[in-house]
Amino acid sequence: MASALTAAERGHTVTLFDAAGEIGGQFNLARRIPGKEEFAETLRYFRTRLAQLGVKIELNRRVGAAELRDFDHVILATGIVPRTPSIPGIDHDKVASYVDIVEGRKVAGRRVAIIGAGGIGFDVAEFLTDADAPDGHASDGRADDPAIAAFRDEWGIDVELTKRGGLRPPHENPPPRQLWLLQRKTEKVGAGLAKTTGWIRRTLLKRRGVSMLSGAEYEKIDDSGLHLKVDGEPLLLDVDTIVICAGQEPRRELVADLEAAGIKAKLIGGADVAVELDAKRAIDQGTRVALEL
Repeated sequence: MASALTAAERGHTVTLFDAAGEIGGQFNLARRIPGKEEFAETLRYFRTRLAQLGVKIELNRRVGAAELRDFDHVILATGIVPRTPSIPGIDHDKVASYVDIVEGRKVAGRRVAIIGAGGIGFDVAEFLTDADAPDGHASDGRADDPAIAAFRDEWGIDVELTKRGGLRPPHENPPPRQLWLLQRKTEKVGAGLAKTTGWIRRTLLKRRGVSMLSGAEYEKIDDSGLHLKVDGEPLLLDVDTIVICAGQEPRRELVADLEAAGIKAKLIGGADVAVELDAKRAIDQGTRVALEL
């Protein structure tokens, strides 16, 4: 979106292809996470500006190299695919990707294990323990959105400023699920989160009764649940759902076909580096690449 916008602002004729039914990529996942509803406003901005600049948007279009031959420049921003760890039983019916859970294609049970405690693992844990947001809910970013009102209630935010300091007693609902947040690393769970917000995210999950375990060795998944070892001791988590948040890999299946056709393409965003998703980095890179055309 950033590349298309910048290129159009500089006078290029731009076509934006997207295999999905709406633009936004990972932003459409992020805006479903309680407390991140403002991502909907970012998408509204891009939709508005792209329309104003006459960018042609082709949705539900998974293009191949043959359809890109006549373009002077090709920017590949195909994003990421969730990484699937090598665990016996990973194809079990209990297992779901974070994308399926957040988009509502699969509904988590009452007892859930999350494999991977990076930023996405924390997002999913917050999503699944939020008593006020139904599965698959997508905020539209409006100030009166129920998800935003629920967020303010939970944290005791008085937007009417009738209470001193704009604070009132927080309202806490019992979490709808019991969660375990797991990671292979032996360091503190959430150590890689942002320094200014990581502490409050850990505090929130503790308030919601989430068990955080580091140093987990995943043995297998079967009808009984998730078998693992923690500090060398065997542990069976009798869970209904196991959500995989074990990192991402670049989506680059189009690269080989482009190279074979002699089409030069610039990789950006997750297709370039599939590290923890970073909207700021992606927008910056997309803008800079378009400025160089």
